[in-house]
Amino acid sequence: MSARPQNLPAASAAEYVYDWNTVARRAPVVLNGRFELHDETLRDGLQNPSVTDPPIADKLEILRLLDDVGVDTCDVGLPGAGQRAFDDVLRLCREMVEGKLHIRPTCAGRTLVQDIEPMARVTQAAGIPIEVMTFIGSSPIRALAEDWSVELIRKRSVEAISFAVKEGLPVNYVTEDTTRSDPRVLYELFKSAIEAGAQRLTLCDTVGHVTPDGVKNLVTWTRNLLEAIGAKHVGIDWHGHNDRGLGVVNSIWAIEHGADRVHGAILGVGERVGNASLDQIIVNLKLIGELGDRDVSKLGALCDKVSKSLGMPIPINYPVVGRDAFRTGTGVHASAIIKALEKGDKDLADRVYSGVPAGAFGREQEIEIGPMSGASNVTFWLKYRGIASSPELVSAILAEAKKSNRTLTDDEIRSVVRRG
Repeated sequence: MSARPQNLPAASAAEYVYDWNTVARRAPVVLNGRFELHDETLRDGLQNPSVTDPPIADKLEILRLLDDVGVDTCDVGLPGAGQRAFDDVLRLCREMVEGKLHIRPTCAGRTLVQDIEPMARVTQAAGIPIEVMTFIGSSPIRALAEDWSVELIRKRSVEAISFAVKEGLPVNYVTEDTTRSDPRVLYELFKSAIEAGAQRLTLCDTVGHVTPDGVKNLVTWTRNLLEAIGAKHVGIDWHGHNDRGLGVVNSIWAIEHGADRVHGAILGVGERVGNASLDQIIVNLKLIGELGDRDVSKLGALCDKVSKSLGMPIPINYPVVGRDAFRTGTGVHASAIIKALEKGDKDLADRVYSGVPAGAFGREQEIEIGPMSGASNVTFWLKYRGIASSPELVSAILAEAKKSNRTLTDDEIRSVVRRG
């Protein structure tokens, strides 16, 4: 491959990446990029046994940041769970109205009138329609544990949906554990739910069971079913969990094969190992060019806020927003990044040793000094901080680094600088 001509504009760095991801890539089957993002941080995410349910001020800030990054809908809680839950849901819905936010509210509840009735009261008080996400288990293993018959599940579902429709609320019928449910049962439940007035169906991978092939099979089957019964207007949601580590890829696979909204939680919070990570879904959709004009520059601030509010530390190696996502102390890697920066080409620097361009998400490449560093690391570190460099100082810092078994801290490096 020839050397890169010096006169090319910065934006052309992407042209120097051969992208195997797009070779013979299938186009999305139905949506062609038309889909929505749904957040579950303030409902399903709070079911994680290790997190803290934050005060309303924090929830409001999280809501505004979700709106800033272009999330379309947000589950604002279970208003039937108690007075505090009701008050928080009402305040969040009022913020959507008063703040003229684009994000829309949803609420989860069992297929019971007592769970849905508080949603109707919030809608009336806040002046904004709440999408009812009424859920019930549909898998045979769940039915066995609960002593439920298919007819009982169907009857309870229709009663709940009918009540919500009479209250003028849009309904999303959520079958828990859909990915382990019999298609014959799903056919009966989905058909009955739509006849009762459900406008959306949510396919749930409640226990993180499914693989990408299973996602394709289930979503395609559901889309075909809706067409067969004359219900193409009914939307399909995908709600995934991460027990097998497949939450993000399954969500993107669901979009490709016909889901028009995907669910996730910021930082992947949720029960057990958590929900699909909404921030990682956003990152990947951004990188494949499917986010349109959504501005993701505040994604890091959103993740930081959720982390602090819920008491959920961000792992240092977490993609994009983790402390180490764009740090390197390795000489060879740092040298390539530094050479790109010296060309005045930040885009090239962002791509030469990173599959994710830091600048697109409000971050930057960070050059550190450690036992695997070279002189270029030290020279760059000093220059970046406006510290005069000399061969003697570079050698002294590098010698200190070679004696260490880890990356040096700023204070340790500055101590060598002071010693001169």
